[in-house]
Amino acid sequence: MPFGLLKYGLSRRYPAKKHFGTPGDLKSSYDVVIIGGGGHGLAAAYYLAKEHGIRKIAVLEKAYLAGGNTARNTAVIRSNYLTEEGVTFYRESLKLFRDLSNEFDYNIMYSQRGQLTLAHTDAAVRSFRWRAEVNKHLGVQSELIGIDDILKLVPNLNVSADARYPILAGLWHADGATARHDAVAWGYAKGAAERGVEIHQLTEVTDIVSSGGRVTGVETNRGSVSCDVVLQAVAGASSLLAKKAGFRLPIVSYPLQAMVTQPLKPFINPHVSSTQLHCYVHQTARGEVVIGGGSDPYPLYSTRSTLDLKESLLGHAAEMFPFLAQVRLLRQWAGITDMTPDYSPIMGVSPLENYYLDAGWGTWGFKAIPICGKLMAQCIAERSAPALMQPFALSRFDRLEQVNEMGATAASH
Repeated sequence: MPFGLLKYGLSRRYPAKKHFGTPGDLKSSYDVVIIGGGGHGLAAAYYLAKEHGIRKIAVLEKAYLAGGNTARNTAVIRSNYLTEEGVTFYRESLKLFRDLSNEFDYNIMYSQRGQLTLAHTDAAVRSFRWRAEVNKHLGVQSELIGIDDILKLVPNLNVSADARYPILAGLWHADGATARHDAVAWGYAKGAAERGVEIHQLTEVTDIVSSGGRVTGVETNRGSVSCDVVLQAVAGASSLLAKKAGFRLPIVSYPLQAMVTQPLKPFINPHVSSTQLHCYVHQTARGEVVIGGGSDPYPLYSTRSTLDLKESLLGHAAEMFPFLAQVRLLRQWAGITDMTPDYSPIMGVSPLENYYLDAGWGTWGFKAIPICGKLMAQCIAERSAPALMQPFALSRFDRLEQVNEMGATAASH
């Protein structure tokens, strides 16, 4: 990648070429149809083409490329989860993220800056101590630290004993990182398109066609398409699309809001979150302060912003960093999170034969893009779920073998 940037900078003419080409008409049939042109769908298409030689693939996106939750998240990458299954899964995703820029020859602006989660109660401190030991046992950098070490990481943080919720300790996850969410999706789309994958925007799937308990095609606003395999990767709309396929998913969708301030000079490097305040803060490469927190308390399929959550999040952010009270808010947005009962995703087969699921990510979909795409591609190509994704099968709810990640983040759960 560095040599590509140098060549680009020294060129006398604009050397860039279109990443995705000009889309044509839909073909009548494909080997694989992927519903959802976000990070997960594009990653699965990329790995299917690159690692399994399956290239007759159509990615169908009802709006624009990566315009759903991929463009509506705060781009945090981490692996300090609660369960062995969760920690192992996200650990492998983080490893893939580190080399994506080189793999794509495309800068995803990956930045390893660490994540600091604040504890305000004795119960939180005990939980963090246990969580740090689980993480370290599984090869993830995670440790419980005191106030002195917290101030070394974030000197501007309010650690006063007179605060409404005084800080007692912190969980430091040195592996935590961020990346440019759009660039991750574009990198996967670019690599997939170069290998023959067709990416169709403004193409909405209106129905799933099946026969004898097996998927045979999809109906779209641009006509009918037959296929051997369908992968559903539509985030907040997962339960709605599954209903069209003829089955129900244990998913409820909630809006999740975030916002950024005007740019400031760099003052914070790690991602900082608070368990008690249900708020997180970090600063982008452009100097904007990203502020987010918990999901809205009611199900809704809407990406609107609300004043009450804005007031709540800004108040909590100002408790952690009081000087932010004088900073202007730049913009606010929302995504739709698809929440499962155990706060873990659903990956693999569905009740409809050859119809595969990539759903139930809640607030954690972005950080799982590389590993989920890789494993879903393997699952489709080999018709067998890899060991790493088996704990997240839909059938776990029938077996009562849930993977409980409730509380694995300070903000949303």
